[in-house]
Amino acid sequence: MRVIVVDDSRVMRQIVIRTLRQAGYGDWEVTEASNGAEALELALAQQPDLVLSDWNMPEMSGIDLLRRLTVAAPDVPLGFVTSEGSPQMRELAAREGALFLIAKPFTPDVFRSTIDPFLA
Repeated sequence: MRVIVVDDSRVMRQIVIRTLRQAGYGDWEVTEASNGAEALELALAQQPDLVLSDWNMPEMSGIDLLRRLTVAAPDVPLGFVTSEGSPQMRELAAREGALFLIAKPFTPDVFRSTIDPFLA
């Protein structure tokens, strides 16, 4: 699996990557992006199996990244890993085509139970 982890915080990207490994996804090839614009460029070039994106970022937000990917690379799935998980955000994410929204703080178990159904 090729995954792009998108967050404007380098520390948070490392936490997400560590949690992926702890959840049993240690063999995934992970690329990092620091904002939505960078992630879009990488996704178009690499056609990853999954994009895990923060919501609030400079340059291009996660929801704008999702909207752009839906048009430019509809086969690239995106899930959110973000600090906010309000019902309104979850509804908007689902309506725009996100696979899921994992709200921080999260655990390896939450990653497994959320991500595994989409791998089947």
